[in-house]
Amino acid sequence: MMGFGELAKKTALYPQEALAPVKTSQRSLLIGLPKEVSLQENRIALTPEAVAILVRNGHQVVVEKGAGEGAQFFDNEYSEAGAQIVYSPNEVFKSDLILKIEPIVEQEFVHLKNGQTVISALNLPTRDRSYFEHLNEKQITAVSYEYIEDPAGGQPIIRSLSEIAGSTVMLIAAEYLSSANQGKGIILGGITGVPPTKVVIIGAGTVAEYAARTALGLGAEIKIFDQHIYRLQRLKYAIGQNIYTSIIESDTLAEAIQRADVVIGALRPSDGFSPSIVTEEMVARMRPNSVIIDVSIDQGGCIETSRITTHKEPTYRLYDVIHYCVPNIASRVAHTASTALSNVFLPMLLRTGTAGGIEEMMYANRWFSKGVYAHGGTLTNPVIAKKFSMRHKDLSLLLAARM
Repeated sequence: MMGFGELAKKTALYPQEALAPVKTSQRSLLIGLPKEVSLQENRIALTPEAVAILVRNGHQVVVEKGAGEGAQFFDNEYSEAGAQIVYSPNEVFKSDLILKIEPIVEQEFVHLKNGQTVISALNLPTRDRSYFEHLNEKQITAVSYEYIEDPAGGQPIIRSLSEIAGSTVMLIAAEYLSSANQGKGIILGGITGVPPTKVVIIGAGTVAEYAARTALGLGAEIKIFDQHIYRLQRLKYAIGQNIYTSIIESDTLAEAIQRADVVIGALRPSDGFSPSIVTEEMVARMRPNSVIIDVSIDQGGCIETSRITTHKEPTYRLYDVIHYCVPNIASRVAHTASTALSNVFLPMLLRTGTAGGIEEMMYANRWFSKGVYAHGGTLTNPVIAKKFSMRHKDLSLLLAARM
C-alpha cells in the first residue's frame, strides 16, 4: 500500500498550511473609533495592538481615517491589526459602541443612531441641559470614564490620566518660569547657593503625588494642602518623605500662595464639581510672573481666577500671574496617554464581550455600571439630574425592566 509520502512524490501533492479560523461569537462587539473633532485633542482610545487582540477575540473595530495620527498611530497599523478603515464620521458612527476621548459635540449628534452606546469623557461642568436631552432623545447609553470604577473601588482611567498630568505639570511649570516665556527667569528646583523654587499643590490625590515626586526630584520646596487629613497621610506614605502638608485653612493657605512661585490646583471632588479654594484676592497678592496651573479646570477649577484655555493659547495673565488652564493636559503627550487609556479599555471591552454585551455588562458588573449616566432615554445619575432639573431612574430598575 502506497504511503502518503510516496504518493506526494508521484503526484506532486504537498500538504498546505491551513488558515487559522477567525473566532466568531454571538457576543461580538462592533466598536467605532471616530476621529476627535474637539480642539487640539490628539488622543485615541485604543492602540493598534489592542485592536489586534479584540479582532482575534471575534470583535470588529472600525477606525475613521486619521483618527490615531495625533498620537502617532497610523491607519496602516490599524488596518494590519484587522480594523476596517472608513473615510467619514457617518460610517464610523454606524457602530454599536462608540469609543472616544472627548464628549460628543454638536456636529457629532447628527451621526448618532438610536440605542447606541457611547463611552467618553463627560466633563460635567462644561455640559448643558441640551446635551443630555439629545442623548435621551436617541436613547443613548452613555458611559463616562470619569465615573467607571474597578472592583477595588478605584477609578482606573482617572488614575492613569492623573499620573500623566502630575508628571507633566511640573515640566509645564518649568517652561513658564523661564525667561523665554517672560516668566520669573528661575529654574524649577534648586542649586547650590540658590533658594529652591516654592511649589504649592492644592489637593492630595494622584496628580499631587506625581507632581510632588517630580518637584522633589528637581529639588523644589513643596507644600501640599487638602480638605481631608487621610488623603494627606496617604500621600506622605506614598512619597516616603517628610513633606509639608496641611489641611486647607484660609490664613495658612493664603500665606503659602503669596510666597509661591508655582501653584498647582489638583482637587478632584467626588460629585464632579471642584470647589473654588484659591480666591481672587489670594491670586492678586502673588508675586509677578508666578505660575498657576489649574489641573482641575475640567471639573470647574479650584482657583477663582481660572478659565479654560487651549493648547493653541494655553496661558493668560491676570494680576500679572501666568495662568495655565488647559483641560486636556494629557493630550500634550498623546502617544503615552493613548497607550494608558488603551490598557484600561481593552480588558473592559473583552469582559463586555464575555458578559454578552453592554446591557449584560451593566447588569453583572457594578464597577462598570457606575460609569453609566444615561440609559433607555432617561438619566441614571442623580447628581446630573439634580443639576439640570431632569428626571432620573435607578439603573438597576431600568435593566430589570428590560431583562
